[in-house]
Amino acid sequence: MDKKDFELYIYSLRKMAENNLESNRTYMTDLYNLRAFQYKAGEEMLENPQLKFAMIVLDFANFKSINEFCGRNVGDGLLKCTADALREQMGEHVVLSHFRADIFALVMPFEKEEELVDTVLRIDKRISEYKIPYKVLPAFGICVAESPAMSVSLMRDYATMALNTIKGKFYAKYAFFDEKMRSQMLLNKMIENDIVGALEEEQLHLYIQPKINMNTKEIIGGEALVRWHHPERGVVPPGQFLPVLEKNGLIIDVDIYIWTRVFQFIGKRLSEGKRAVPISINISRSHVFDKTFRKCLVELAQEYRVPTEYVLLELTESGFLENEEVMYDNMKYLRNYGFTLSMDDFGTGYSTMTMLKNQPVDEIKIDRGFIVDIENAKSKSIVRHTIDMLHELDMKIIAEGVEEKTQQDFLLQCGCSSAQGFLYYKPMPVEEFEQLLD
Repeated sequence: MDKKDFELYIYSLRKMAENNLESNRTYMTDLYNLRAFQYKAGEEMLENPQLKFAMIVLDFANFKSINEFCGRNVGDGLLKCTADALREQMGEHVVLSHFRADIFALVMPFEKEEELVDTVLRIDKRISEYKIPYKVLPAFGICVAESPAMSVSLMRDYATMALNTIKGKFYAKYAFFDEKMRSQMLLNKMIENDIVGALEEEQLHLYIQPKINMNTKEIIGGEALVRWHHPERGVVPPGQFLPVLEKNGLIIDVDIYIWTRVFQFIGKRLSEGKRAVPISINISRSHVFDKTFRKCLVELAQEYRVPTEYVLLELTESGFLENEEVMYDNMKYLRNYGFTLSMDDFGTGYSTMTMLKNQPVDEIKIDRGFIVDIENAKSKSIVRHTIDMLHELDMKIIAEGVEEKTQQDFLLQCGCSSAQGFLYYKPMPVEEFEQLLD
C-alpha cells in the first residue's frame, strides 16, 4: 500500500468512527452517550497531550422527586435545559455527554482550576433559570486528568466519587477529587477485597466491653464488638471498615460471624457450669431488608443451647427509620422468642420519643454524647429528666461512655446504676473477658 492509499485508508476509518459516534447519541438531548463519550474524550486527550484536561460530572440529588411531583414532562424539560447549558460551554476539544437518566458530563481543556469552577457556576446558573415548582439540587464532581493517557472511565469514577461527597447538600455546588478521596477509595477497595478472606481466615476477632453495676463494680454483662487483625496492615479500626461494609451489604456476613461466636462463648460457659452474663450484639440497619436474620438468631440460640435472655439485641434508631413496619415485625417476632431489645445511641435521632411510644424496646442506652458533657447544667437537666422518664416507663437503663468518676457519681444520683466505659474497662478480647468472669 503506497502512502496515498494508506492516507485514504486512515481517512475512511476516521469517517467510519465519526459516523458511528453520531449514531451513539442520547435521544432526548442529542448528546453523546457513555460509549461514544469515552471514545471521543479519550481521543481528544491523546491527540492534544500539550493540554490539561478535566472531567465534570453533573447529577441531580432529587430528580425522581421532580418527576413524581411535577410530572415527567417537567423532568424531561429539565434534562433538555441541562443539555443546552452544557452546549453553551462548547469550545475546541470540549466533549459533552448525557450518560443516562439525570447524569451528564463534559471533558474540557483548562489552564487554571478557576476556569473549571466558572464553568460549573455558569451551568448551575443556567439550570436555576428553568422555571419549576420544585427545588432543583444539581451537584458537580470534578476530576483533573493526571496525564493525557488517563482512562476516561477512571476519570468518570473519580469525578462521581467527588460528586457523591456533596450530593444533596444545598450549601455545596461542586467538589474536586483529591488525594484524601483517593486514599479513602483505595482503603474501601482493600476492605471490599479482603473482607471475605478475613472471614474465612478468622482475622476478625470477638471483643467484649464489660457492663458493670456502678454501685458494686460487679460485671453484669457485656457488649460484643469486632476487631480486624489484618495480616499486613495490622489492626484496622472499626470506624474504617464498618461504614464501608454497611454500604455494600457485607456487614450482614460480619454480624452473623460475630453473633455465632457470642452464642458459642455463652453456650460453652453454660455447658461447663460456669457463670455467664448477658452479651449484647449489634443488629446493623442493613438487616432491615434481610428477613432471614431473625431466623438466624433463633437457630443460633437453639444450636448452642443458649437461653435467649443471655443475648440482648442492640439496634440504633436509624434501623427503625429505614423501614419501621418491617423492623417492628422482626422485633416483635424475636421478643416472642424471649430476646431482650436494646436501643443504642438513645437521644441522637429526631424521633426518639416516638420510638419509645411505638416500639417494643426493653432497654435504653444513653448516648455518650450526653455523658461526656455532664458538667454542663443543661446536659445534667436532660440526663436527669430522661432517666426519670425511662424509670416511669419501666425501662432498663445503661449509660455508655462513662470515663470519669464525676460522671459516675452524677448518674448514680439520678438513679442509673448500670454503665460501660473506659473508667471501668476498655473493649478486650473475649479470652480476657472470660478470665474476668472466672
